[in-house]
Amino acid sequence: MTLTETLEQLKDLGNDKMRLQNIKKGAGDNQYGVRLGDIKKLGKQIKINLELALALWDTKNIEARLLSTIIIKPNTLTLEQLDQMVRSITFVQVADWFNAYVVKPHPENERLREDWMKSEHPMAARAGWNLTSIRVAKNPAGLDLNALLNSIEKKMLLAHPLVQWTMNFTLAEIGIKHPDFRKRALSIGENLGVYMDFPVSKGCTSPFAPLWIAAMVNREK
Repeated sequence: MTLTETLEQLKDLGNDKMRLQNIKKGAGDNQYGVRLGDIKKLGKQIKINLELALALWDTKNIEARLLSTIIIKPNTLTLEQLDQMVRSITFVQVADWFNAYVVKPHPENERLREDWMKSEHPMAARAGWNLTSIRVAKNPAGLDLNALLNSIEKKMLLAHPLVQWTMNFTLAEIGIKHPDFRKRALSIGENLGVYMDFPVSKGCTSPFAPLWIAAMVNREK
């Protein structure tokens, strides 16, 4: 499938309701308004195709970039490409898919994680803290959890909203997965109050770290 053919398919799948939803979430005009499920279905049909994936990414169209994350084979990207792509993202949904489908499985992502965490670029910092939250939960060996808590305590309240979200994930994962640090994680969450008033639907868990930690710990008992 060519780039033109793929973009035509995405355009045909678009609808005004989804376009408006994307705009409310911060998207620009370079979008078609395609449902995420339809993008995933199209990705399964295309399968892995690096050349097409990079061409889709270069369009900067939201749905084209979302589709690109599905049909890229992560280990074919150099670290330079990975870094450039992360920093070129302008929409949160694209960042979330790129982090989940490309950054997370990339075999050399650890070489970028700490540099990204320290970056002034919000999408790079978001990616770095996202990787850190995953390590805290699944592969904490070698991490200085006290240092992470110090950084979160000092920086999260004033962090860019894009970064604050994944910093908060890291705080919650420390409290959930590491009982020795739970009391301090809870205290930091209470003192900072980040997401304390975040609206949640009935039956959903609040992203406010103390409530989130308590809910997950109780669930695992």
